[in-house]
Amino acid sequence: MSGPRLPDARGELSAAVLSGLLGDRPQAPPPGGPDPYGDDPQLALYLLYELHYRGFEGVPDDREWDLDLLALRRPLEQRFLHALRTDVPPHSDAEQALGALLLEPAGHDDTSVSHHLQRDGELWQLREYAAVRSLYHLKEADPHAWVIPRLRGRAKAGMVAIEYDEFGAGRAEEIHARLFSDLMGDLGLVTAYGHYLDAAPAEALATVNLMSLFGLHRALRGALVGHFASVEVTSSPGSRRLAAALRRVGAGAAAQRFYDEHVTADAVHEQVVRHEVVGGLLADEPQLESDVAFGVHATAFLEDRLSAHLLKAWRQQHSALRVPLSAIEERHRT
Repeated sequence: MSGPRLPDARGELSAAVLSGLLGDRPQAPPPGGPDPYGDDPQLALYLLYELHYRGFEGVPDDREWDLDLLALRRPLEQRFLHALRTDVPPHSDAEQALGALLLEPAGHDDTSVSHHLQRDGELWQLREYAAVRSLYHLKEADPHAWVIPRLRGRAKAGMVAIEYDEFGAGRAEEIHARLFSDLMGDLGLVTAYGHYLDAAPAEALATVNLMSLFGLHRALRGALVGHFASVEVTSSPGSRRLAAALRRVGAGAAAQRFYDEHVTADAVHEQVVRHEVVGGLLADEPQLESDVAFGVHATAFLEDRLSAHLLKAWRQQHSALRVPLSAIEERHRT
């Protein structure tokens, strides 16, 4: 199975990683370095993490465990994690963190992408949103599966039950990543995995890198459970608004179905994840509660940054992408 094409570099770090993927020995990043949330380090991390998913076209599979690339990844991860721990205030109450996510604003939320798209979103904005989110949704549930062997009892059983639904309950055509691919097709987008990487802003890459960071490190298993819980708790109301937005602009049935499915499924998942996954984990390992809360708040922090980026561009009637969709789609034809 061939992975996507390698993207263009966004600076020295990502250029060094791209060179290393093709066989050269990458140089370690200098101390300090650029903004850890910026385009260059986030693309570099994304490239390194993607080796643990599907890899890239022309990159040998054994690069996944190349020692030079792993040595390059470590300081990038440390900077990213340090920035998050600095910018996300410490919290110790996981249930309080999750409970706050259940509070819906009384009126229109001007900071929410789903509220904007439901009320004012145009078709071109929904297409951009789907292209950006494809980096997440076409691997939906994959990074969360890494935590399963690190759990036991109630937490493991609850996690597997939810993941079973995410992976289609045994039916390939019902896998949620497949449903999102169908959504993209209805919107006239290229459905190939990773196709819109060059278009995605750093804020979008960071949201994907977060779950890879948490998933690949056993020491961050509590944070991954917090991330997973945050996604499940917030999914149903947001999906309802996005389904309404797609209906309003006349998107096809497959586009609407992805979010309709999440309205129903994630309303159930929210209860399981809070009481069984989080509750079971903390019954077994109560010392991880602050990590779970950190995972919840770090997820919200990065999602808020992405929302702010998208809304700022769209309200000015500008594209929020780094590269126009038309240019990315032309590459698919060549």
